[in-house]
Amino acid sequence: MRITKRTNIAVRVLMFCAACSERLVTKSEIAARCNTSESHLAQVINRLGQLGFLHTQRGRSGGIALARPMHQIVIGDVFRQLESNVPIAECFADVDNTCPLTEACRLRLAIADAAEAFYAHLDTVTLDALVCNNDPLRAIFTPFTCVKQA
Repeated sequence: MRITKRTNIAVRVLMFCAACSERLVTKSEIAARCNTSESHLAQVINRLGQLGFLHTQRGRSGGIALARPMHQIVIGDVFRQLESNVPIAECFADVDNTCPLTEACRLRLAIADAAEAFYAHLDTVTLDALVCNNDPLRAIFTPFTCVKQA
């Protein structure tokens, strides 16, 4: 199973916002720390806002923050919301399915069961479990400041 780039970036955004929960963060900060383009990031942030995971505030003092507490953001929900329209294999696609075995294929059922097990496991993971007490992650997300020596 391969996770889409959109979902990968979405989880990075949520983790960044959680690690910096004491303030609003900017799209450029996230792009720099999460190694992604601002244009792709804007689409992901917009979608996360529509889904109720993020709150965005426009303007000079604007930024991005979590729309709900970390412990209420279930990673399985995030994945389901963002991956729901991406077929896991050709035979799962409503359109463009050219496989003649679809109706009789037992592998399709096995793949569906495996995908459900994957999501069920992610349902046990909350955003706070990924971020809290994770000092290496916070070190990556903490802005670097340069102190000039006298």
